[in-house]
Amino acid sequence: MNWAIIHYGELALKGKNRPAFEKQLRRNIRRALGGLTAEIERSHGRFLLRWEGDTPWSEVRSRLEVVFGTAYFAPARVVDLDLQQLKRAVAELAGERSFSSFRIRTRRAEKRFLLTSQETDRDLGAWVQTMTPARVDLTHPEVTFYVEVLPGRAVLYAEKIPGPGGLPVGASGRVVSLVSGGIDSPVAAWLLMKRGCRAVILHFHSYPFTSLASQEKVLELTQLLNAYQFSSRLYLVPFADAQREILVSAPEPYRVILYRRLMLRMAQAIAHRERAKALVTGDNLGQVASQTLINLATSEAAVSLPVLRPLIGMDKQEIVALAQRLGTYEVSIRPHDDCCQLFMPRHPATRASPAEIDSAEGTLDMEALVRRGLNQATILRFDASGSHELENPWREEARLPAEPSVVPSEEQAS
Repeated sequence: MNWAIIHYGELALKGKNRPAFEKQLRRNIRRALGGLTAEIERSHGRFLLRWEGDTPWSEVRSRLEVVFGTAYFAPARVVDLDLQQLKRAVAELAGERSFSSFRIRTRRAEKRFLLTSQETDRDLGAWVQTMTPARVDLTHPEVTFYVEVLPGRAVLYAEKIPGPGGLPVGASGRVVSLVSGGIDSPVAAWLLMKRGCRAVILHFHSYPFTSLASQEKVLELTQLLNAYQFSSRLYLVPFADAQREILVSAPEPYRVILYRRLMLRMAQAIAHRERAKALVTGDNLGQVASQTLINLATSEAAVSLPVLRPLIGMDKQEIVALAQRLGTYEVSIRPHDDCCQLFMPRHPATRASPAEIDSAEGTLDMEALVRRGLNQATILRFDASGSHELENPWREEARLPAEPSVVPSEEQAS
């Protein structure tokens, strides 16, 4: 049989809500395994995975490495609660590797097993020493053999492969994440996934005034992020027409703040349709003029949903290290035209007050700009089979009599 043991960390602290988190983690493990025929059993704070067929461990490992909520996992041997079977299993594990020092670590979830943890450590350690000249080292061994005693069986393994940690995707609700194609915003989306959120990806572009490069990059970034949540939606929203109206009507220093407020309004309309409870950006305090504390507050005042900024206090090297770890960095650093750089003011305001921005927006029909942008959006769904274009619901609504609000009703959303 092909076995693996999967441990989770933070989920164990969830009290009465723990079963819901465990169910979500089990669902995500199954989705990560794709078409693999497998059984996933929960047992005393861990999962036992058994899969059929000739699928190699290397492939199973690569699938488990992207499942948020897992603390660590390992290929394992599962035997009956019998000392002789335990000895045979640990002998097999020892025979697969070379080492000069080792230790045994036993944990008993099943207290009715006749031997204590210390007695099991001692007996199995003595058995390993009959087969190898390796010495026992309880502090810094080259190899640790782990034994977990469960009801009716024991699980043995000799390595701990770190999982991504966090909470299982889907356990914390849904967010709309604004992704520009740069380094920061994909990392921000990933960090919210790590906290159990399912991220709807939203990208604004200025094609045909800019090239298709940013859209091509975001398609790749969405595919990379989709590995962690197994199914994703990407909204590609044209923004150039709105920028031209802002260029003509608004004072030059406030353009970027007005761009960002309009983006957040569009994101909020999408969030209502997607039943998302927050918006996510890659903002980093003080990084550019629009990300001063005052300007962030002024931008956020345009919407009622919370705007989450997981990178707000990080320095750039920390963000780059995360991007390299999750595999988005090489895509993000490819050159592209950022829509916010189009018609960029020479001297952007760094301390724009709400009153000043309200005055600047007074000549603009923001609701019409939101509706027009969403009407022109392209919506893609990503899953294991690739990407597929979906119907644009705002385009349908554009053929109906005008609604008083750009936000679809609950009945329409369902």
